Amino acid sequence: MMNIIFESITPDFMIYLLDMVGVVACAIAGTTLALHKKFDFFGCILVSMVNAIGGGTIRDVMLDRHPLFWMTDLNYVIVITLTSLICQVLFNYYQKIDWTLKFFDAIGLAAFSVIGLKVGLTLGAHPMIAVMMAVLTSIAGGIMRDMICNEIPLVLQKEIYISASITGALLYFMLGQIGASDAIQDTLTLVTIFGVRMLAIRFDWHLPSIRLNSDT
Repeated sequence: MMNIIFESITPDFMIYLLDMVGVVACAIAGTTLALHKKFDFFGCILVSMVNAIGGGTIRDVMLDRHPLFWMTDLNYVIVITLTSLICQVLFNYYQKIDWTLKFFDAIGLAAFSVIGLKVGLTLGAHPMIAVMMAVLTSIAGGIMRDMICNEIPLVLQKEIYISASITGALLYFMLGQIGASDAIQDTLTLVTIFGVRMLAIRFDWHLPSIRLNSDT
């Protein structure tokens, strides 16, 4: 029975499922930050939209992938809007805003990294370009969200963020080289990216800055 279920899951369906997971997570993260900044009803929805579909939009424009996914499938807009509304209603139940934001941001990072990588490879992009698409898909929305909310984007700080996405992408290719199935590749890549990001938050890991010593 389980084999039949797994065999019925097509690559396109898996990409769509991961996309929705990332969209929901990023909508929660975006709405949480917007509410913390005291944005109004529509402002929260706008920030959640930018966070959830901004990276994928820029990726598709760069890859000349038209029409844009959210323009042909209104489920994206509906899911983001409903998620934002629910978050606005339940906002007072969130006790740790910073942790909530980073937790759901990590889920979005993992899901969108895999999505960007798979979309790039599906369109025949060079593996290096596919890795760049993975990073772009996972960080662009968050950068725009933070800029709208007048915050310094996380990815421009010393956070373990882009490196987590790249680590996951490299693992994806390594698993492919040893003949792992698509399901195993996707799952282990997701877990790795999410795990690295959450461990970095838990133990306060940061990338070092490269600075030249000066006597002056």
